[in-house]
Amino acid sequence: MALRPMVNIFALYASISLLGVPVMPAASQGGDSVKEWEKFDFRLRSIDADQLKGLSLVQLKYLRGILFGKHGRIFQEAAIQDWLKNRPWYKPDPKYTVTMLTAVERGNMDAIKEAEHKKHSHIEPGDLKFYRTVLITKSELGTHSRIEWLIMREEIEAIHGKRYPETPWLQGFFDERYWYHKDAKYSPAQLTEIERANIRTIADAQKAGRGLALAPGDMEQFQESAISADLLQGLTLFELRLLRNEVYARHGKRFHTQWIQDHFEAEPWYHAHAGYEEPKLSQIESRNVDLIVKDEQRLHEQLSEKRLEAKSLNGLFLEDARKLRNEIYARHGRIFKDRWLDGYFRSFKWYHADPHYSEAKLTALERGNVGTLVKYERGAEKEANAVAA
Repeated sequence: MALRPMVNIFALYASISLLGVPVMPAASQGGDSVKEWEKFDFRLRSIDADQLKGLSLVQLKYLRGILFGKHGRIFQEAAIQDWLKNRPWYKPDPKYTVTMLTAVERGNMDAIKEAEHKKHSHIEPGDLKFYRTVLITKSELGTHSRIEWLIMREEIEAIHGKRYPETPWLQGFFDERYWYHKDAKYSPAQLTEIERANIRTIADAQKAGRGLALAPGDMEQFQESAISADLLQGLTLFELRLLRNEVYARHGKRFHTQWIQDHFEAEPWYHAHAGYEEPKLSQIESRNVDLIVKDEQRLHEQLSEKRLEAKSLNGLFLEDARKLRNEIYARHGRIFKDRWLDGYFRSFKWYHADPHYSEAKLTALERGNVGTLVKYERGAEKEANAVAA
């Protein structure tokens, strides 16, 4: 008699499984524990949230692997890809795109991601959709890699369809997200006050994680006080340029250079004037701009006058290193096919396009620096690709 309840439980499990509604043993953590889910038709059948309650984060990760793997997706996330390789039904498809997913599959991914989100001890990449109307606190953010900080910050705008022509790898990352839809009409004006506040909170945490004393967005503190050279340590050329232009932006300057204008329009404090006139800066603000310009010039000159040490690049994002490498070419007048790079360098007064440019114009030192940057870019790209889907 004592065995009857147990027999009934297994009979119930078997009957439910035959109906295509998997029930997973909560205690099991490995890939084998989701075998029943491999029979589930994610394309046509919707997951009930109750079915996911007993699953661990590891099991939910494999569920994502099954859903995408049925379409042949090749994962950068090694744990999922290695597991999929041992599935007899898995056929890797280099031509896979997220457009293959059905509406039902996207809904199922929403359910899986929400289940994962509820089990996270801190906010992770992919969780920001759950904070569109909820303010993020510093304690909820936890610790992340520099790539994860960037993705989390940008995810808030990507949810609205923001495009990333200036950062191809970031564009590629979001293109692979099942929820992402590019919107040519996206404007930072679409962001709510809560979303703007969350961007600022994440940016502050990102700055602390990089050990920076000053970062774009901080110049409000220096409208009446001088900055010092040591506060600029660790900033990239891209960040220095934003910092310099922020001094003007806080006076409402409207910028001819579109990517700079787009950047400031996403800031909650920015209110652009109608025209493009130069605002009048205070004496302190002018000194701050001069100091930043001096630091920019120093870094620019080093590209052609000093051998780059690999350790000096630590902390740069992939696109930061890409801009530095292309600047070496740009200094000799290279014309860029990439529209964003072309616009970026044409916005510098020192840039003069040369239709007769050739790499033969580079010095041996410059070629060596290009090689150092290429090697760094490869490592940075590998790090970016390692971020979980």
